[in-house]
Amino acid sequence: LVVVYKRQTEIFHDTASNTFPYIEVLQNFFFFKQKTAYEISACLVGSEMCIRDRDRTHHFPVDILREAAELGFATIYTSPDFGGCGLGRLEASLIFEALATGCASTSAYLSIHNMCAWMIDSFGTKEQKEKYLPRMANLEIFSSYCLTEPNSGSDAAGMKTFAKKDGDYYIINGSKTFISGGSFSDVYILMCLTGEKEISTIIVDKNTPCLLYTSP
Repeated sequence: LVVVYKRQTEIFHDTASNTFPYIEVLQNFFFFKQKTAYEISACLVGSEMCIRDRDRTHHFPVDILREAAELGFATIYTSPDFGGCGLGRLEASLIFEALATGCASTSAYLSIHNMCAWMIDSFGTKEQKEKYLPRMANLEIFSSYCLTEPNSGSDAAGMKTFAKKDGDYYIINGSKTFISGGSFSDVYILMCLTGEKEISTIIVDKNTPCLLYTSP
């Protein structure tokens, strides 16, 4: 799709009339892809998600999330090279909208997991991509985005969590709050200070020593 889109002026431009006679066909194709994404999501909602009151029972729906991952919903806009779908943000928005009609919090978590996967796909090393992305794609592992702090909210400029390099490692001190996935997640995409005005992102595995979880 990307190749077709980038070459549309070359392929579809009728130089004699200076028109684009097939541009409507291309637009209809994109619409079909987006409509299909929404309908598949709505189908999942109808079969499973809307019949469970997860917020009331404090249930984290691992089974339904992994079913969604089988449809490609865990890594919608990450690279196919590591198990992603390679779709766009519009398709992702339609999928999340449809899922949210059944359970808003489940849809919200999937949107966050997708963002975590995209960050590793866009900025991670080859080793990090190979280690995490295939398992994030099938939700063998769950992820959380860790920015918000008790005293600064989601204001990145006001965060206090600090990481100090110690040999091959970083020693991290600080607290995060309102983290979707919480203790259920296996990997945390953590924003922290690594200098006076330098904000970095560190991947923290669940089994990291001294990583603690508390109730709000």
